[in-house]
Amino acid sequence: MTKIPISVLELATVMEGGNHSSAISNTVAIAKHAEGMGYRRIWMAEHHNMEYIASSATSVLIGHIAEKTKSIRVGSGGIMLPNHSPLVIAEQFGTLETMYPGRIDLGLGRAPGSDQLTAMALRRNQNTAQNFPEDLKQLKTYFNAENRTAKVRAFPGEGLNVPLWILGSSTDSAYLAAEMGLPYAFASHFAPVQFLAAIEIYRKNFKPSAVLSTPKVIACVNVIGADTDKEASDLFNSLIGLFIGIITNRRKPLGPTHGLPEAYQIPEIKNAVNSMLSCSFFGSMETLRKDISAFIDETQIDELMVATHIFDLETKLKSFTILKEALEG
Repeated sequence: MTKIPISVLELATVMEGGNHSSAISNTVAIAKHAEGMGYRRIWMAEHHNMEYIASSATSVLIGHIAEKTKSIRVGSGGIMLPNHSPLVIAEQFGTLETMYPGRIDLGLGRAPGSDQLTAMALRRNQNTAQNFPEDLKQLKTYFNAENRTAKVRAFPGEGLNVPLWILGSSTDSAYLAAEMGLPYAFASHFAPVQFLAAIEIYRKNFKPSAVLSTPKVIACVNVIGADTDKEASDLFNSLIGLFIGIITNRRKPLGPTHGLPEAYQIPEIKNAVNSMLSCSFFGSMETLRKDISAFIDETQIDELMVATHIFDLETKLKSFTILKEALEG
């Protein structure tokens, strides 16, 4: 297996018995641990109107995590550009890059990260997702040093090197990332069905750009590592419960393992959960090494990003250690 960088996607999830403050504190602990283990980056995702996720003000949280760490790259996985003015995002991430130079990533998605009513409360109109390519080009312009003669400019932001990533959960954004010559990160941790098709489209249609000469792919997958396969399997049941809550719109804080939820026995729910979690890996160090190595060899991804949903913080940190040692130890 070719060794590749490993990174973390962290949603600042509220745990059972916790609150938004503890979720953010846990995210700081995870970032520090990942940095100490040599992980490449930690990204946080923009979600709105979700009671048990504390990353809605994503750029604020990125600044907090960057301040509490020293070297790990910190960024968005992603900022949902339809919710925002491109100028505001350029200013926010220009400010972050000014404060933490060489450490900030800007991953961008076209989905609102919320329901339509919330999306309307966030920004201009219902058609903003359709304007994603134009908004993206405008955002790039604000970062461009050649924008100095424009009447509208981004300060801080103009002339700064803030790496842009296109995020995808279907094949749509693969074409855009390829056309613009930008790196591509796929959300196979919850939408794996079109993953292989999307990265094939991206690589086949990629056009070299000033920032990237060859295609670059990150795949985000669910990973739970433990001392034994049995322990990891038990921990994975909590993730199944989390996804059942998403599918049935009965969301709860992430709780400890109590076996498989009863709703998992309903065939339609079971099939939907299994489909969403098909890019998930759990097990001992040996099992993770075998299974994830096969995945990397098959997909030829350039970087692995992991989402790890475990109730107990110390057990979660241990999972990151086990994964790192499995792939690079």
